[in-house]
Amino acid sequence: MSGPGSLAVIFDLDGTLVDSEPNYYEATRQTLAAHGVADYTWAEHEKLVGISTLETLGLLRERHGLRPPVAELLAETNRFYLELARAGTRVYPEMRRFVELLAAAGVPSAVASGSSPEAIEAVLAGTGLDACLRTFVSADEVARGKPAPDVFLEAARRLGAAPADCVVLEDATPGAAAAHAAGMRCVAIPYVTTQADRFTTADLVLRGGQAEFTADAVYEWLTAP
Repeated sequence: MSGPGSLAVIFDLDGTLVDSEPNYYEATRQTLAAHGVADYTWAEHEKLVGISTLETLGLLRERHGLRPPVAELLAETNRFYLELARAGTRVYPEMRRFVELLAAAGVPSAVASGSSPEAIEAVLAGTGLDACLRTFVSADEVARGKPAPDVFLEAARRLGAAPADCVVLEDATPGAAAAHAAGMRCVAIPYVTTQADRFTTADLVLRGGQAEFTADAVYEWLTAP
């Protein structure tokens, strides 16, 4: 393990730092309802956790035979989502502690997310996480979203960190695959805990998800010689 000196940490945002999936579900549900699809369920949404909003809407557009172009559906969903995000997004308490712990130790940190830049900014500002996390990359800014490594490699570049020195925190398998492809270590905190077995490339899997995550234990793991 690298010592804190050459360590950098990259956080996925949704489902990892903050519990924003309920807001994403609600925004997607409102968009679909506006186009006559009235029965979008949480179970259906849960299967799509971890892929970008753009890809999610592409799949749903095809599945439900929707007419508007995906860009239009995305703009609509982002509008709904930003309203919800500004009204309130819950930060996982141990994650907030972990972010503050890294900041106090001078460990460079960034956010790399499938959300739009506006959504990332709204969540970080609304939760106060922007005090410690000033660097962020949206999948909209790179060629390919997760499971491609682009978003994590760009975050490392902006932090001035070598990929081998980066550790990614992720809640979904496409993100864990992206971290592996980027040559970074990965701590998996499954959002859907029944999927824990799917995180085959992660270096540390907290099978119980957020319930099992503690800032001190993971910091200790990261900085162990």
